[in-house]
Amino acid sequence: MRTRFAPSPTGFLHIGGARTALFNWLYTRRCGGTFILRIEDTDQVRSTDESTRAILDAMTWLGLNWDEGPYFQAERVEIHRQMVQKLIDEGKAYHCTCIPDELEAKRKKALAEGRKPKYDGTCRDRGLSRCPGSVVRFRCPEVGATVVHDLIKGDISFNNEELDDLILERADGYPTYNFAVVVDDAQMGITHVIRGDDHVNNTPKQILIYEALGYEVPLFGHVPMILGADKARLSKRHGATSVMAYREMGYLPEALVNYLVRLGWSHGDQEIFTMEELVRLFSLEAVGKSAAIFNPEKLLWLNQHYINAYPLEKLLEAAIPFWEGKGFDVTDRRYAAQATENLRTRSRTLVEMANSGGFYFQEEVVYDPEAAAKFLTPEYVGHLEVVLERLPSVADYTKDGLEAFLRALAEERGTKLKWVAQVLRVALTGRTVSPGIDEVMVILGKERVARKLRLAIDRIRCGG
Repeated sequence: MRTRFAPSPTGFLHIGGARTALFNWLYTRRCGGTFILRIEDTDQVRSTDESTRAILDAMTWLGLNWDEGPYFQAERVEIHRQMVQKLIDEGKAYHCTCIPDELEAKRKKALAEGRKPKYDGTCRDRGLSRCPGSVVRFRCPEVGATVVHDLIKGDISFNNEELDDLILERADGYPTYNFAVVVDDAQMGITHVIRGDDHVNNTPKQILIYEALGYEVPLFGHVPMILGADKARLSKRHGATSVMAYREMGYLPEALVNYLVRLGWSHGDQEIFTMEELVRLFSLEAVGKSAAIFNPEKLLWLNQHYINAYPLEKLLEAAIPFWEGKGFDVTDRRYAAQATENLRTRSRTLVEMANSGGFYFQEEVVYDPEAAAKFLTPEYVGHLEVVLERLPSVADYTKDGLEAFLRALAEERGTKLKWVAQVLRVALTGRTVSPGIDEVMVILGKERVARKLRLAIDRIRCGG
């Protein structure tokens, strides 16, 4: 078995492409085959090196390693031209000099008359030679039918008379997608072509080109589309569509892989899979025929699961770029690990973790205005002063020890523990919501706690 993923480097790797790559990768790994990466960069205007790097980075981040490649389609243009010439020599392709304006006028006329807007064959039998502006078209059979034996959708039949004399080589001498992909897949020995079902209508044309060139036709499998909640094709208005955008938003690769595989594939009611389980369980037979609906909340749920399941050292390495991106000093890895461990159960993404846990790293506390107005007041300053005064003598500086200390202090001052805890929370974190205040104090340590308490007391004494 030999499969391939063949993205065009005209932008970033999007969710749909990533799922296609994942399905190919899993199917190949399960069957012990070879997974090939080919960059289809024959669109010289839109293809960029930046997009190529972004695609490779995204594949690497997702853990989708390839066995061969990356091959670059543009480096094979001479081979494509030779194959075009072979079809011309055998009478299976021809030169066409119809200009775009004429073709557009004919297309509109056909549509207006209720006819299929296919090429009308003006140049089909004229025996023209190559000239400036000419293209090469495929001489499509006009009778019979082409059947696609789809591994997912089943057999799909297309009447050849409905197909077009598609262009094989553009006027600039570069091959079109439908031709180049056939030549490359055939010469690279691709046995299974697994791709999105937006390619279904290309498949009969490609099968005819395989047959015209004398190549063995591979097996095809077309996976369902991914739609937004409104059943429209997934786009930017449904949220981020680029794989690396999800990385930047603080998602973990395992979460995205786990989510993508469930868009169109299932194994009973199981929702969470390791990569090893996916390789063992994945099959095209279990891929659905209907479109999958993208649910951002489900992805968030999965990401939170993986944040909680990650080994701490691995989670810390993933979180560090987000801490550093906020300008925090995380050179003390032991301290950063403690903060990360403390925040993980409350964080759905690494961005949330960095945003909510800044108080662990900031020298100056950033107070929420409403929280400060309510709690950093003369009414509560006594609580802070007593904690600051007695802090050095707290012998059992653990979560349990601090809870006992604060509980006794609240009782002594004739108030409820929650009021002491809440004013401490605002003084130490700047907000009214945080991990348990005893946990926060343990991680901050006596010195940081004392410094932050002094800042809060000074703020109150100076009138805010």
